[in-house]
Amino acid sequence: MKPSDFFNALWDSYTQVTPQAQRIQKLFESHGETVLNDHVAFRTFNNSPVALEKLEPQLKAIGYKAYGAFRFESKHLKARCYKHETDADSPKIFLSELLVEELPENCQAIIAKFIGQIPADAVQSPAIFWAGKLWGTPTSEEYATLAEHSEYAAWLSTIGLQANHFTVSINHLKQFPTIESVNSLLQNEGYALNKVGGLVKGSPTSFLEQSSTMADKITYIFSDGIEKSIPSCFYEFARRHVQPNGSLFDSFIEGNADKIFDSTNTK
Repeated sequence: MKPSDFFNALWDSYTQVTPQAQRIQKLFESHGETVLNDHVAFRTFNNSPVALEKLEPQLKAIGYKAYGAFRFESKHLKARCYKHETDADSPKIFLSELLVEELPENCQAIIAKFIGQIPADAVQSPAIFWAGKLWGTPTSEEYATLAEHSEYAAWLSTIGLQANHFTVSINHLKQFPTIESVNSLLQNEGYALNKVGGLVKGSPTSFLEQSSTMADKITYIFSDGIEKSIPSCFYEFARRHVQPNGSLFDSFIEGNADKIFDSTNTK
């Protein structure tokens, strides 16, 4: 599979539950912009048939290599980032997984039930990244229990394997070259932005500035018949800065990413 086919399939799946992304892309295009993707992110469970180490070979199969590792203590996560080995313009990939054993036992039991339903050979091709939920629908009580201790776990229990967000590369915008101008455009159009830690995560001195919308909402029917509005996915915006060595910063910053994760919070 070519990277372009991979990202096209991801975009089709992602925009089905994130209509704001398509609207925002068209908004930029109406101003004469060409929107390029900086990176895409995924979430999964550790110690499962779809754990990070099981998914990574599928990224390598389309030409990607790992180049960074991250740990998010308060959210009980670890992550790796990937870039294409030969095509510098191909979007980066950020893959995180929940360290289930760090959650309370009641949450572990709920997640163990989900993991037990995932086929042992679930990972067969890069298409696993838009496979969605590989387990049964949770009850509303299970969802609430998970959300109390891990918004990430609650989100994953309902959405599954799917691009959690795409990211507009501000570096490639001409009319909106700063993150502040992007944020102003979005707010003027009525989009709710993630304010955790401020609208802008990072700074020019850390060589990466990021912001994001709050996730779109979808109507979800839990297995006990209760219907609720829950977060789906969001759209991110990133501006990368040149480092003292003259190269553009191409990795990620834990402090920024930690706050971006909150874009799918239920509250």
